[in-house]
Amino acid sequence: MKHFALVGNPNSGKTTLFNSLTGSTAHVGNWPGVTVEKKKGTYKKLNEPISIIDLPGIYSLSPYTSEEVISRNYILNERPNCIINVIDATNLERNLYLTTQLLEIDVPIVVALNMIDQVNKNGDQINVEELEKKLGVTVVEISALKEKNIDVLMEKAYKESFKKREGRTIIDDKDLSNLINKIKIAFEEEKVENPLFHSLKLIELDELEKKDYGYLLPMVDEFKNTFKNDLFGTDFEALIADSRYKYISQNFSPLLIKKQKNKFETKSDRIDRILTNKWAGIPIFLVILFFIFHLTFSENLFFLGGLFKNVAPSFEGSIFEGLLWTKEGINSPGVILTNFLTSITDWISSLIENGLDNLVESNAINPGIASFINNGVVGGLFAVIGFLPQILCLFLFFSILEDSGYMARVAFILDRIFRRFGLSGRSFVPMIMGFGCSVPAMINTRTLADENEKTATIRVIPFFSCGAKLPILTAIAGGIISLVNLGNVDFITYSMYLLGMVVAIVTVIIMRHTTMKGEVPPFIMELPSYHIPQFKALMLHLWDKTKHFVKKAFTIILASTIFIWFLQSFSWNWTYLPEEEMSKSILASIGQLIQPIFTPLGFGSQLTSVGWVFAVAAITGLVAKENVIGTFGVLAAAIVIGFVPPEDGTETIEGLSAVKALIDTTGITIPALLSFIAFNMTTIPCFAAVASAKAELPKTKFKGTIIFWLVTSFILSCAIYTIGTWWWTSFIFIAVLVIACFVIKFVNQYLERRN
Repeated sequence: MKHFALVGNPNSGKTTLFNSLTGSTAHVGNWPGVTVEKKKGTYKKLNEPISIIDLPGIYSLSPYTSEEVISRNYILNERPNCIINVIDATNLERNLYLTTQLLEIDVPIVVALNMIDQVNKNGDQINVEELEKKLGVTVVEISALKEKNIDVLMEKAYKESFKKREGRTIIDDKDLSNLINKIKIAFEEEKVENPLFHSLKLIELDELEKKDYGYLLPMVDEFKNTFKNDLFGTDFEALIADSRYKYISQNFSPLLIKKQKNKFETKSDRIDRILTNKWAGIPIFLVILFFIFHLTFSENLFFLGGLFKNVAPSFEGSIFEGLLWTKEGINSPGVILTNFLTSITDWISSLIENGLDNLVESNAINPGIASFINNGVVGGLFAVIGFLPQILCLFLFFSILEDSGYMARVAFILDRIFRRFGLSGRSFVPMIMGFGCSVPAMINTRTLADENEKTATIRVIPFFSCGAKLPILTAIAGGIISLVNLGNVDFITYSMYLLGMVVAIVTVIIMRHTTMKGEVPPFIMELPSYHIPQFKALMLHLWDKTKHFVKKAFTIILASTIFIWFLQSFSWNWTYLPEEEMSKSILASIGQLIQPIFTPLGFGSQLTSVGWVFAVAAITGLVAKENVIGTFGVLAAAIVIGFVPPEDGTETIEGLSAVKALIDTTGITIPALLSFIAFNMTTIPCFAAVASAKAELPKTKFKGTIIFWLVTSFILSCAIYTIGTWWWTSFIFIAVLVIACFVIKFVNQYLERRN
C-alpha cells in the first residue's frame, strides 16, 4: 500500500483535509500543536487504497520541537511515496518557507493550495501556473473545509507517486551554493539518502546532523574561515533562512494578486478588536463559559422561570412536562436530552427489576443473582450513562469554540497575563484541552520547549475537569440544590470549573517560582480567521466521543461496578449478605477503615455509620472518575432501604436520586459536598491519565507529581470544608498564604544572591 504524508503549517487545514479524505475522527483544532502524533487513515477512491498519514503541524524541519522531529523523522526514515504539502493560500508567503525545505528532499511532492475559496471570496487571485513552474512540482487548488477538488488532488498525488524526484534548493547565493554542493558530494559518496537536505542542515549546524554526521563538520568550519557576511557573520542558519525569505519575497509573493492595494480591516480583525481587547477579553471569555454551562445544565433557561410560572399551569398534565419544563422554568437543551435518556433508562430499569422480582418470587433464580443484575450491572451503568447527553453538549460547545478559531484567541489573551508569572500562552493550550480529556492534553505538552514548564503544565491539566468528572459535578450539585432549594445547577458547576482553573493557574505560578523555575520561551502563533465550524467534523468528533464513553462504560466502569457490588454483597467469610446486612460486608469494613482519612475534608468520621460510601466512591474514582457516581448507584439501593422515588415516578434510585438519598441518609453538609467535588476534581486523575503523565514526565518528576495531586486536593478540599463550616477560619488560611508568598520571595532572593 502506498503512503502519502500530509505536511503543513499549523492552522493550514491539514487535519481537516485528513478527515475529508479518510472519514477519520482525528481532532481538528485551531492552534499550533493540536496534532502531536502522526495519525493514519485510508483513502479508497483510487485504483488501490492509499494510507494517509497526518503529521504534526510545523513551521520548519528544524529539530526545535517534538512536532518538527516527528515530521522530519517520518519523511526521512519512513520514505512516503508522496508528500502532500498543505498550504494556507491566504498566507502564501509564510507557508512557502516550509515548502522550500520539503523541496530539498528526494520525494515526490504535490502542493495543495487550501482555502482557495477564501482567496476568491476576498477578490484575490493566485497565478497557479506560474507558481507551479517556479516550484517545479504540481499545485492543486482545494478547499478542505468544503471538500472541493480533494479527489483531483489525490489523483495527481497518485500519479506523482510513481515518478522519481530529486531534491532541489532555492538557495541561489553563489558562495553558499558552492559549499552546499561540496557537502552534498560528500554525502553522496557516503551513499546517504536525501544528500541535499542533509548538507543544508549540516551547514546550519543542525543538532541532529552534528550527531549523525559530525565528521563532515571540518569541511564546514574551513569554509566559515573564508566566508564573511556583513549582516549575519558566520551564523549560517540565519543566513540560509534569510536566503529563503528573500527568494520567496522576490519570486512567489508577486504571484498573489490582491484586489485591494490598501490594507483594510477584515471581519476577523473587527471581531478581534472586541474579543481580544486588553480589558474585555477575559470577562468576555468568562461570560461565554457561563452561557455554555447554562445551556448545558440549567433548569431555568435564560432565567425565564418567573415569567413561565404564569403560563405553566396551562401545560400541566402534558406528556412533555418534566421533560421540557418544570415548575421552575424551561429546561436547557442539555437537561432536555438528559431527561429523555433518563426516562428510557428508568423504563428499562423498572422492566428489569419487575422481571427479576417475579423470578425471585417464583424461585426461578437466586436473590443474589437478581441483586447482581439489578444493582451490580444495571444500576451502576445507568447511573453513569444518564449523564452522557450533558457530557456531549459540553463537548460540542467547546469544539465549536475551538474550531471557529476562538480558543486560539484565548491562548493569545492569556499569554499576556501568563508571561508575567513565568508561563507562556502555549501552556494554556494543553490545559484547556483537559476539558475534553486529560490524556491527549498531556500528550500535547510536547509542544512546550521548556522541560519545567512542561512538567508544571502536566501537573495542573487534571484541574481542568474532563467529561468523566461531569457526572460527579452534576449529581452532587443537584443534591446541593435539593438541600437549599435555591439557585441552579449551572451556577455550581460553572463555579467549580472556574475553581479548577484558578487552582491550576495559582499552583503552576507557585511551581514556576520555586521548584520549576525557568526561562519563559517565546510564544509564536498565528490567529486563524474566524469561520463556521464544519458540521461533519463536529459530528464525527461527537460520535468518536460517544463511542469512547460507551466503550468505557461497558468495560472499565462495568467491571468496577461489578467489583463494588461483590465487595458490598459478601462478608469476609464469603457469605452472601442481603442488602439490609451490608454493614457486615467487605466493602463496609474497608470503607470504615479509610473513612477517618477524609474527616478534615468533611466526608469522614463526622458522617453517620454509612458515611463511608463517600470515601469508597472517592477511591474507586481513581480508576475512572465515572465510577464515583457508578458506586453511588450500586450502594444507594442497599444502603437506603425504603427509599421512596419522586411522586411522578420518573426517577429510580440511581444517578441524581442516589446522591439525594445518600445525602439524606449520611447527613453530609453542603460544605462537605463542595469539598467532595473539589477533591475529585483535583486529586489523582484516572489510571489512563496517570499512565500518560508517567510516559511524558521524566522518571524523577513522576512520583513528585502523584504527591502534588494528593497534597493539592487535600489542602483545597480541607480549606473549602473548614471555611464553609466556620467562616472565620478564612483569615487563618489567608494569613498562611501570605506568609508562604513572603517565604517564597525571600528564598528566591537569597538563591539569586548566592548565584
